[in-house]
This record gives sequence, C-alpha cells and structure tokens, in this order.
Amino acid sequence: MLYYEEPAKKLPVREFDVVIAGGGTAGVMAAIASARQGAKTALIELKGYTGGIVTEGGTALHSFFNLWKAFPGVEKRQVVKGIPQELIDRLVARGGCSGHVEVTTYYDYDSVCTAIDTEIYKLVTHEMLAEAGVEMFLNTMLVGAIMDDDTIRGVIVESRSGREAFYAKSFVDCTGYGDLSAYAGAKFTEPNDHPVANSIGVANVDVDRFNDFCKGQALAQAAYGTRSGEENKLIRVGFEKGVFPEEIQKEVERIGMSFITTTLHDNYLMFIKLNYKMPQSPTDRDAVAKAELELRERMEAAIKILRKIPGCEKAFMARTSPSLAIRRGRCIECDYDISLSDILNGVHFEDDIMSYAFHDCAPRLKVKDGGTYGIPYKALRVKGIKNLLVAGMLITSDWEAHMSTRNTVSCFGQGQAAGTAAALCAQKSVGTRELPYADLKKALLDADVYLEN
Repeated sequence: MLYYEEPAKKLPVREFDVVIAGGGTAGVMAAIASARQGAKTALIELKGYTGGIVTEGGTALHSFFNLWKAFPGVEKRQVVKGIPQELIDRLVARGGCSGHVEVTTYYDYDSVCTAIDTEIYKLVTHEMLAEAGVEMFLNTMLVGAIMDDDTIRGVIVESRSGREAFYAKSFVDCTGYGDLSAYAGAKFTEPNDHPVANSIGVANVDVDRFNDFCKGQALAQAAYGTRSGEENKLIRVGFEKGVFPEEIQKEVERIGMSFITTTLHDNYLMFIKLNYKMPQSPTDRDAVAKAELELRERMEAAIKILRKIPGCEKAFMARTSPSLAIRRGRCIECDYDISLSDILNGVHFEDDIMSYAFHDCAPRLKVKDGGTYGIPYKALRVKGIKNLLVAGMLITSDWEAHMSTRNTVSCFGQGQAAGTAAALCAQKSVGTRELPYADLKKALLDADVYLEN
C-alpha cells in the first residue's frame, strides 16, 4: 500500500462548553437540553438537516407510553415527556404529527402510534435548536479527537469552510456509528447483527383501499387520527405477515420489504422500508457503497410489488433517504450494560435518567405487567474516558435488549439526559463520574422528565 505523509498545519480553534456529535434522534435532544442548561453548545451534523433516523428509517415513534392495552386493567401512563413531548406538541401544531393515537388492532405490540411528517420534523427540530441557542455546524464531518490521556480536549471537523478544532469540557457521541467514541479510543465491538435499511415515501396511493387489502392479511395494524386535516382517518396501516402468490412472496422476502407504514396525507405512504443484511459492518465504507446500490434496486422492486396491490396501481417513489439507515454501528463499552432481564423484569436503578416500556420484539418480549424499566446514567458513561457520554443506539450489547433501547423514543430520552449531564459537568468542571446524581436528577425533573418512583 502506498502512503502519503500529510504536512502538519495549524487549525483554527473554537471553544465551547459542550460538543454534541450527531444531529439525529438523540443528538437533537442532547443539544437542546445542553443549551437550555446554560452551556455554550456546538452540534456537529454531517447532513444539511437534523432529525436522523426518525426522518430516514422509521415508521412511527415507539413509544411514549407503557404497553397498557396488552395488559387489561393496567393504567395508561405517559413515560417519556420533557423535550420529546414538547417536540410532538410543536409538530402537531404545524400539522406534522398525529399526536399519540391509540392503535385499534395488534396492540400487544404497541399501544400508541405517533406518526410524523418527515419534512416538517426536519424544520421544527432545526427551529428548536436555533431557539435554544445551539451553534449548529451542519454539512460538517467529525474526523478526529484531540486526547490528553483519558480526557477529550477537542474534536477535529471538516467542512467546505476548512478544517477546524472544537475544544470543549464535555462531549456527547450521538453519531449512531460511535464515531467520536472510536476516535477517542473507547473500547467497542461491531456486532453487525441488524440489517440496514432505506425507506421510501410512496405517492399516488389510495390509503383506504390499501388498508382494505391489509385487513385480509395476518397481524394487520391500524390506528386512526388526523389525515389531510380530517379527523378519525387511518394513519397507521399495514401487516406483519401477508399471503401473496408464491412468486411475489419470494420477492418480498428477498428485498426485505415491510408493509407497516404511517401517513398524515390521503395519497401518501410515509415509510415503506427495505431491509438488507450486510455481510460486513456498516462502518465499512466500500461495503456500504455496494449496499446503497442494492437497496436502491430493492426500492424499484418494491414499487413493482406495490402496484399489484389495490389502491397502489399507479404508485410511484416520491422520497428516499439520502443514505442507508442503520440500527447499530459500533457498540460502545460503557460503565453499565443493560440486560434483557433488566428490561423484561422492569428493573429500575438508583441513577435512572428515564423510564421506557417499548420492545420491538413484542408480543414475544414485553416489560412485565405493562410496566417500565429504567435506563441508568452509568449506561451512558463511556468506560475509560472521563468526559464522554453516549446516547442512542450506541449502548446495550445484547441483541434482544438492544431491540428496546435503540428505538426512537428511547433515544430521545437518552439524548435529553446526556445533554443535561454534559452541561452540568462542564459548568461544574467535573468528569462524568464526578457529577452528583442528585444534581442531574433535579435538572431532569425540572425539565419534566418522567422518572419512576
């Protein structure tokens, strides 16, 4: 292999209290929380918009509530509030969200559907960040970490404005891929145990005729809310397992096509997801290039299948994500690793930073008795590094446990907690392990975070 020795150069330096890497699901919450706590906060995001996986790879937001409908007699509780709920309220006011709508069928998977409009979501998150005073560096790539033994002193970024160094006291990795953690020398694994995906928005469909077809399939889902300004209209539609002629079924399975979707518009399916299990980790650039092509070929195949379904005869692809979406990249080693037993048995910790109740393997796996489990602060602290927290899909090594903690609303809550903690650490000039939990708990409760008693 040939090598080129790059000449040393002086980089311009910007100084902050907190740097958040990644402006996706967790990163938006972390940056807002940090700035509202009074910290001078920088948000670094590779794309030109905020929102991440919520806008690129989801179907609905799972779940702000406990799974009460699957357990007769259990009280309905909203268990994720705070900044995530504020975001939902603002989206609803802009016509960009259904609100929390109860599902009417197959509710032992999720009791609530919270559907969003991807484009309005991008706008509202950007506005909330600006209002909080976050300094946003979009279209900017994180390319390195400046270390002093076990402490991050700064990060290196690149953009069309050039190469720069951002110094800070506290850092939060919300990249999804664990890029900052890896640059900082954290221990990690790359399980490559989930498929990657790209989802398409499909236009020119009759949602109600499509639903009539779905109702004839196994495990059909439905929820009703506001669609195109009219109430009590179908917004959650689809099925987990369908009955197609054999040749169609084989093609559906080959392209990893999911028929569960949501919509806020009469003639549009917001997410039709195509999945692909990569042979290599999604951190492998060259493997990802091949996967991007494979997924786009699968998108074309999906439209051909949809056109065979009533209501979709003239459907066409109206939206794609700019790049594939992952469910897991690197799994970062933290001070605590949440187990499946913790989740299913509803375990809470002395340093809880949120409560959560959804599991993506329901109804096979559910939190017992329709309750909640806690995510502890120690699960966000990166082992071996004094001033780095992580939030989102970076935590939880066990695949079945990760199928809960990686979900969007869990990432919301983790992000708010990590951003709050990072700001407090910066203000007190302490490391993540030196921050008194009582101070963090008070700040979270003051910000309307729900913590189990």
